[in-house]
Amino acid sequence: MKFGILLSNQQYLQTDMVSALEEQLLMLRHARDKGWDSYFGNQHYLQAGNLQMLQLVPYLARLHGDAGEMMMGVGLILLTLQNPVHMAETIASLDVIARGNLAFGVGLGYRDVEFDAFGIRKGHRVRRFEECLELIKRLWTEEEVSFENEVWKLDKVTMNLKPVQKPRPPIWFAGKHPNAVRRAARLGDCLYPSPQATMADNRERLAIYLAELLRVGKPFPTEIPGRREIFVAKDRATAFELAAPYLSDKYRLYAQWQRDQNLPPEKRLEKPFEELVRDRFVIGSPEDCYNELRPYIEELGINHLIFRTHFIGMPVSTALSSMRLISDELIPALRQVQPRPLAEFAREHKLSGAA
Repeated sequence: MKFGILLSNQQYLQTDMVSALEEQLLMLRHARDKGWDSYFGNQHYLQAGNLQMLQLVPYLARLHGDAGEMMMGVGLILLTLQNPVHMAETIASLDVIARGNLAFGVGLGYRDVEFDAFGIRKGHRVRRFEECLELIKRLWTEEEVSFENEVWKLDKVTMNLKPVQKPRPPIWFAGKHPNAVRRAARLGDCLYPSPQATMADNRERLAIYLAELLRVGKPFPTEIPGRREIFVAKDRATAFELAAPYLSDKYRLYAQWQRDQNLPPEKRLEKPFEELVRDRFVIGSPEDCYNELRPYIEELGINHLIFRTHFIGMPVSTALSSMRLISDELIPALRQVQPRPLAEFAREHKLSGAA
């Protein structure tokens, strides 16, 4: 079992970003000193309303200076908005900085304001994403690359800067819609699940993912990540009291961003917090959180849990109090749980081709 920390550098507009960065580093150093395995950041452009956010690549590079031997997680880049040459060299540079200990997370994106700002038309989003990813892989692994579409032209170009990892860094794929999950199986190295997904959502998406791997003849991944929003306190009532104001504000903003506009109404985020938190967020005592997380390991085979326990506006002292309980009580218990082999999950769900 591995454990990672998702450091969300998203802040309210009135927040001093220099001080906020120092607070992110405090949490990172705690995770490093307590033996956590990885750290992740995420990306958005043109923050809505009264929010601001450091851009992901320089943020991760700064965090690395305090991360010790932790894995760097690019979790994740909005790949549809990127130029493939710039992104291939940027991620190769991060892989050098991380000494070959990096995961490259990619996602399609969902906010119209971002697509409009980068000139990406709705009907072109998936094709642009796939072409960008294909070119990045080719630039990393081929000596000479030629390609042309209406946006990019590469004529027998060579990218001399290569990643440390051979043939390339592992590609972690975000995806919620069945088509996106199948795309993750075909084009990526593992599925990087949404932190808002319920257990039923995760079970359904894993079955789709594994079925597509079997269909295209790809092996099951050895890295099976899972993301969870979590807050741990001495008891459930205290945990809810400390976390609910910040988590509810965060997901109210997500609903306004139409993050889940392509999902069925029953799976959307715009609902009362008491209903939203059920089977989505892990909030309670260390024992409560252990009982909620154990099925993700024993049933879904997750062997790399990534936790976010700091939310917009939350004092860093509050987040650190949760991290201490995670470090001292929750992680040691979860490290004893044996992840389920994916082949066993596939057989149980009668996926075609499962041995």
